[in-house]
Amino acid sequence: MPTHAVIPTAALDEQIRRMTPVVARPAERAKLIELAKVLGPAPSGPARLVGPDGVEVALPEPVYHLLERIVEVLSRGLAITLVPVGKLLTTQQAADLLNVSRQYLVRLLDANEIPHSKVGTHRRLKIEDVLAFKMRRDTDRRNKLAELTRLTEEAGGYDEP
Repeated sequence: MPTHAVIPTAALDEQIRRMTPVVARPAERAKLIELAKVLGPAPSGPARLVGPDGVEVALPEPVYHLLERIVEVLSRGLAITLVPVGKLLTTQQAADLLNVSRQYLVRLLDANEIPHSKVGTHRRLKIEDVLAFKMRRDTDRRNKLAELTRLTEEAGGYDEP
């Protein structure tokens, strides 16, 4: 009997389509930490996966490495989303990923801040381009915050400890 909730196929398809992050419940973290220890570095021989019915199958090396990373992230209490490279996103999916409104995202596209293409009348964005923009935006924000902190310290804006 599985210990996790079984998600109906239609709901699971919707989660994948919407790129819903997956996070482990706190009660599952101890099991994930143990699993992370078992997975460890790449095995010397082929890894095997045992299904709920006891059937064993060889686990291809790329799947093993993905599983290792997924377990590591989940065991730290973080959420994870798997998105295929080259996936085209709708403007709403990209806006959700960037945590901005769709309208604001469209303004970014009109300003050529993020590469995009049109499929008919709809705009599509490559996941890599959205993530690259997010990384640039986050780096820029951190740099500006560090500069603001430095200027505030120079102006005596913080009391000495």
